Amino acid sequence: MKLDITHSTTYAYDEPVEYALQQVRLSPKSRENQQVEEWHIDISGGKKELEFEDQHNNKVLLISLLPDCQEVNIEAHGTVLTSDSAGIIGRHGGYAALWYFKRTTSLTKPGPQLRKLVKELGSDFPDDVAKLHALSASINTLVAYQLGHTNTKSTVEEILEKGKGVCQDHAHVFLSAVKLLGYPARYVSGYLMLNDRVEQDATHAWAEVYVDGLGWVGFDISNGICPDERYVPIATGLDYQETAPISGMRFGDSNESMIVTLQVQQ
Repeated sequence: MKLDITHSTTYAYDEPVEYALQQVRLSPKSRENQQVEEWHIDISGGKKELEFEDQHNNKVLLISLLPDCQEVNIEAHGTVLTSDSAGIIGRHGGYAALWYFKRTTSLTKPGPQLRKLVKELGSDFPDDVAKLHALSASINTLVAYQLGHTNTKSTVEEILEKGKGVCQDHAHVFLSAVKLLGYPARYVSGYLMLNDRVEQDATHAWAEVYVDGLGWVGFDISNGICPDERYVPIATGLDYQETAPISGMRFGDSNESMIVTLQVQQ
């Protein structure tokens, strides 16, 4: 499938910004079932400082805001060719060893509720993939998809306590559980072509688990499926904080507002 993507993020400030740096992770990965045909990132109100690959092979662009800036726009656009591999990405690559992906973070640290979830999952499954799908379904039942109840700093225990969340919350709970079961696993941020609309207001999130004999396998907990040709991974990491499309720091007392527009279409 050939997907055309345009993703624009605009930050506006009520006062000129003294100084700011932002890390931008908006370049799709080329991998077994995905080939980036064309990709550009255009910036107004800021300038590119450097570009590098992090420990997860994510392409990271560091930008600074221009002096006395009050608005910056970052637009990523291009075309990507994808194919359906039933969620199987395959062999491990990158600089980080597999054991690294068994680590938990402050966002994915297991607590009593998470341990209870894993204990109730049981062990009567024909194989690893069946077990992981059952875990995904269990999380989807326990955490209803609803906006406005969590944020990017919500922990696994907070998410389970509320019983409500979005795709990044589903991914964090899933990661915490599979690592407790002994699997290496990672968070994935990316794009998803929706069947019912072109316009979107946010990127998507899912997870990948390393399964012996298969390699990395993707699981979209929010939709209850393995990623297919409609999915475009951008960045992978231990949690959202390592894969955030745009993150950074700034000096000054100005208030910030953000507008995101996203189009993903065939």
